[in-house]
Amino acid sequence: MSHHIAPLVVVMGVSGSGKTTVGRLLARHLGVPYAEGDDFHPASNVAKMRAGHPLDDEDRRPWLDEIARWLAGHAGSGGVVACSALKRRYRARLASAAPRVFFLHLDGSPELIAARITARQGHFMPPELLRTQFADFEPLGDDEVGSAIPIDGTPQETVALAHAAVTSA
Repeated sequence: MSHHIAPLVVVMGVSGSGKTTVGRLLARHLGVPYAEGDDFHPASNVAKMRAGHPLDDEDRRPWLDEIARWLAGHAGSGGVVACSALKRRYRARLASAAPRVFFLHLDGSPELIAARITARQGHFMPPELLRTQFADFEPLGDDEVGSAIPIDGTPQETVALAHAAVTSA
């Protein structure tokens, strides 16, 4: 890894899969900046989600463009961003922003993730929207650069798996 370029990672998955927790820890392990995908949403999207309405592709376009801009800006230095990236076309948009974007899918059962969402406070994702996220999710294709890792362990165990997947890529 001596002359290896710092990785550019999109931590992806449905809401409640641990993107923020794993993303922050992974960025710290890799020594690169972290960005929270939710922070890139325009206020109109946040209001729509708070009201319990799923976003459509039109809502997501400016959000994905902002995340893509962040990735492009960190292509040289590396970085980790949390972003659901549930559909292949969203990932294609993000992957086109910079070379070597690695998608890390936090993979867990609907039951596990629903229990985690129910347990957390102050987040704008109503648990009933989880069903629509699982319905929308398109798994990583063989031609996409990335890896799916299980999230049934502790955050530290998940980050260890994430770190291994990213650094061996």
